[in-house]
Amino acid sequence: MKVAAIIPAAGIGTRMGPAAAVSAGASRKQFMLLDGVPVIVHTLRKFAATPLVWRMFVAVRPVDHGSFLPYLEQEPFADRVEIVSGGDYRQESVENCLLMVPPDTDLVAVHDAVRPFVEVSAIERVIREAEKSGAAILGIPSLDTVKQVELHLIRGTIPRERIVLAQTPQVFRYQLLKQAFERAAEDGFQATDEASLVEHLGADIVVVLGSDRNLKITKPSDLELAKFFLQLEREGKK
Repeated sequence: MKVAAIIPAAGIGTRMGPAAAVSAGASRKQFMLLDGVPVIVHTLRKFAATPLVWRMFVAVRPVDHGSFLPYLEQEPFADRVEIVSGGDYRQESVENCLLMVPPDTDLVAVHDAVRPFVEVSAIERVIREAEKSGAAILGIPSLDTVKQVELHLIRGTIPRERIVLAQTPQVFRYQLLKQAFERAAEDGFQATDEASLVEHLGADIVVVLGSDRNLKITKPSDLELAKFFLQLEREGKK
């Protein structure tokens, strides 16, 4: 079984704020240094650690090549990573990578560049599920009550048992994901994750239980939590 991983890393990261970016020594959150290494490199290490993933495709803006490549080249898995030009939107970046994935690939796993604490075992679980069902994502139940609102007014309460907070990786059969992008282009459909594109086809997607540890670093306060999670990883604590 051939599994390719796509890591879109061309986002601007406006929620992080310019001050945080400067203090971290990088221009975008995925390239901020965490323990002296860009966040995205920590993420790639997780996918390099499983034998199920044979190649990784990373979408990067040309302006970031110079700061990213020296770190990547120090990693023993650097020859398994292919750099692809990123787009202005996530969907464009992922599609650019998908065009580079060999057509004999069985499964494609798409993962946020700024989720460096996904467990290798979770990556393997969602891959194995997608191998059986064709489409699977990581997700966690909502612990909060979810309200449906319109113009700041509550219009209803959505039962928590019907809510899942989507995470990544999101894994799909290569041909299914390719078809989803083709349909989205035909329909002018834009989505915030790949599961939404596959949903647009009407295909079923299985949710595999994720973890609160699978943090998506999006704002300055997340960096402190990331440092804490990194320390726990070093101590071998789950």
